[in-house]
Amino acid sequence: MPRTCTFLPALVCAVLLGVTGCTATGGDDADAPAQVQGGTDSGGGTTGSGTGQDLGIPEIVEAVQPSVVTIFTGEGLGSGVIYTEDGLILTNEHVIRGNEDVEVAFADGQRVSGTVEAADTVTDLALVQAERTDLPAATFRSDLPRIGDLTVVIGSPLGFENTATSGIVSGLHREIPGSAATSQSLVDLIQTDAAISPGNSGGAVVNGQGEIMGISEAYIPPSQGAVALGFAIPAAIATEVAEELRADGTADHAFMGLVPGPITPEIAAQLDLGDTRGAVVLSVSQGGPADDAGIRPGDIITKIGDQEIATAEDLLSALRQYDPGQTVPVEIQRGADTQSVDVTLADRPPEP
Repeated sequence: MPRTCTFLPALVCAVLLGVTGCTATGGDDADAPAQVQGGTDSGGGTTGSGTGQDLGIPEIVEAVQPSVVTIFTGEGLGSGVIYTEDGLILTNEHVIRGNEDVEVAFADGQRVSGTVEAADTVTDLALVQAERTDLPAATFRSDLPRIGDLTVVIGSPLGFENTATSGIVSGLHREIPGSAATSQSLVDLIQTDAAISPGNSGGAVVNGQGEIMGISEAYIPPSQGAVALGFAIPAAIATEVAEELRADGTADHAFMGLVPGPITPEIAAQLDLGDTRGAVVLSVSQGGPADDAGIRPGDIITKIGDQEIATAEDLLSALRQYDPGQTVPVEIQRGADTQSVDVTLADRPPEP
């Protein structure tokens, strides 16, 4: 049987497409949008799906649907977006997790074999090479949308291929509470009220000009009291990671060498803290950047660079702004004392 979604504890209150391996059964200036073409074949460029003009929803679907695919594995299915005209597909890592070979179905009904080329668990992104060329590569928008902008989600929710739903951008820079304990992919996301369901994973979240603004990532189900809460990886992050994966099969991520956690009321009482804002250091990697800077378990991180840290997810989001090798000031609270230490970030070690 194909996999179905599972739930995380109530602290997270979400079915996380990017954490559980959840698959389905069976903009600032609309007149001059910043765009990033999907990577091109060495033989030439692509036309992409973006138009640069506001379109109606039927026209958006008609323009972008040929650039969205369904990815079948032995465990279930997910969605993907055509990244290059020579058959490179961008999707979620959890869609293809545990597989080297998949099947890719296109909007015109053709199915071909696909090979997993590279994957990044930190951002939950992956590249699949489909055995087909001369494809309509999507156009990706490099800047963030505005709250209230139109969104159209295209993918294969619950196995219904070539499905479109619509809504608006509901929020930016969202983190799913509690996700730091299980995944680093659920921070700095675009929030939308357009319906996202299992099977949409890795599919397109599109703006009113037919450009990819994000890659479908997660949703919070109605059973948790939510009404239309979906989340997407911003296109700028997706394309940056995709280009790194194309270059050498890996993506670089700043590594601090510690495990952050939420400050629960119990931890606040134990450490005699006045409030629960910040991220508590649960453990420190021996010889890692945090250890070298003198950070200890039990310290409370309240600021990285100029960014205030209110939650563990804030810390992970803040690290996204830095590259390995950079030195960043980190403000910590230890007992009644507050101090700043300089942490030289490292490259994240490979998964064991």
